[in-house]
Amino acid sequence: MTQSNSTKVMTTKEAVKRFVHDGDTIITGNYTEALPLSLIFEVIRQEKKEMTLYSQSGNMDAEFLVAGDCISRMVSTFVTKWGGRQGGSMVGRYLKAGKLEIEDYTNFTYNAMLAAGAAGYSYMQVLPAIMDTDVFKKRGFMGANKFGVTTCPFTGKTIPVVPAANPDVCLLHVQRADKYGNAQHWGGLGSTVHACLASKNIIVTCEEIVDHEVIRSAPHHTIVPDFRVSAVIEEPYGCHPMELPGYYGTDLNALSIFMFTNATETGLKDWMEEWVYALPDRSSYIQHYIETYGLPTLEQYRAKPYYSAPTNYGISTKSLWDEQGKSIEMNIDFAEMEKLIVEKGDLVNG
Repeated sequence: MTQSNSTKVMTTKEAVKRFVHDGDTIITGNYTEALPLSLIFEVIRQEKKEMTLYSQSGNMDAEFLVAGDCISRMVSTFVTKWGGRQGGSMVGRYLKAGKLEIEDYTNFTYNAMLAAGAAGYSYMQVLPAIMDTDVFKKRGFMGANKFGVTTCPFTGKTIPVVPAANPDVCLLHVQRADKYGNAQHWGGLGSTVHACLASKNIIVTCEEIVDHEVIRSAPHHTIVPDFRVSAVIEEPYGCHPMELPGYYGTDLNALSIFMFTNATETGLKDWMEEWVYALPDRSSYIQHYIETYGLPTLEQYRAKPYYSAPTNYGISTKSLWDEQGKSIEMNIDFAEMEKLIVEKGDLVNG
């Protein structure tokens, strides 16, 4: 975990304007919970166009971005029929109308692309059984680049591979971060970490921006280090109406209304006129919710406390270097240490 010298705090509007562009490939870092909906709404408000979306679950993120005419292509593993069996989904409607192209992967092959991208590989092997399925045989806009085959240098067998995915921007919502961008998340992760680390830019919204020492006290929760983050925004209720462990559960009131309006294309677009386009930011969205449904309705979904056991990270010394920057063992500073290494070699006997 690092601490850079400059703050990366900005508004959602500023972050999207600076880092999301027409034609970009974007990926939602969370799915089924902690969806970065405040960021997605801002992308829609700024009318970004002709983008490609990577979304493992084809969740509300895809529905909104399709309805906002922001994406023309999508890579996913399945699509939820948010409008019910008869209503279907915005993704399905646009696909049938020829306004959207989709490349279909399994959960495993989708994650393998991100893992390859995060690790800096150009491709990654996947399980051979995929070659017997239509996921392998049917090709969309990726064509021959959807899957590849190669020969294993150890067994001589033919093995399928997927190309690395390196999206332009990852949109991520977490529980907390510091002003430098160290982002902490707990709960279901899925492909979140690889989605972030495979991307060229990462925009983080969080419920709270906390002091760096809070981040240092629980390093196991940090999923993205600050040097990989482009922007960080404090955005309470940034994934509402979806859940965020430790803060709030799924808002069943808002979710049922979303599903009802999504039964038709005009229904969802009318909802978006009121809840996306007419509201400048997430705080006004929450205020509109309170004015419409009442504060008690929102508060009923607030998470009840359920704490994990504390973890002791203590050691005998905080560091091998004292507050004056001198080695505790050798009583010399780092410059003197480097000088000794140059003079005596890598092994220095104090």
